[in-house]
Amino acid sequence: MTWAGEKGWDIMSKSGSQLHLKSGITSRYKGLPDEYLEFLNVVEKCVAPDEQTWFICEAEFNNSTETAFQWNEFEMLSLEAAEGDSIWQSEIKAWWDHHLPIVLSVEDGYSFYAIDLTTDSGAIVRGCEPEFEEVEKVSDSFGEFLAWMMSNSD
Repeated sequence: MTWAGEKGWDIMSKSGSQLHLKSGITSRYKGLPDEYLEFLNVVEKCVAPDEQTWFICEAEFNNSTETAFQWNEFEMLSLEAAEGDSIWQSEIKAWWDHHLPIVLSVEDGYSFYAIDLTTDSGAIVRGCEPEFEEVEKVSDSFGEFLAWMMSNSD
């Protein structure tokens, strides 16, 4: 939080200390890394200075904010592209069932970072348009991802 504040990110701490994610999230995404849940427990909002990149926080997951993008926006775009092809749609849903988006970006096109729940450590992957489900690993864990972000900033 200190780093983000120093870099000009719009970051806000949560006033309450209890994390309450809707059951649709908790039932779909099992085994979320503790370090990520702790982040959600203390951070209410974290938006880059240019407002083109942001962390998805509790309010976005619970659809209780007015934002232009839903937390699962890129899954919905993929499903829309696969409209009329039920097998392709099933593959898309199955892929997203194991990849929880945690950061969205509209800088240089649509992209995201997600927790890959098929890995023991909850590796972080990055995907971008047009094939959101074709991703590359950027770190082995959420903690490493935060360190990677800090080391790759201006």
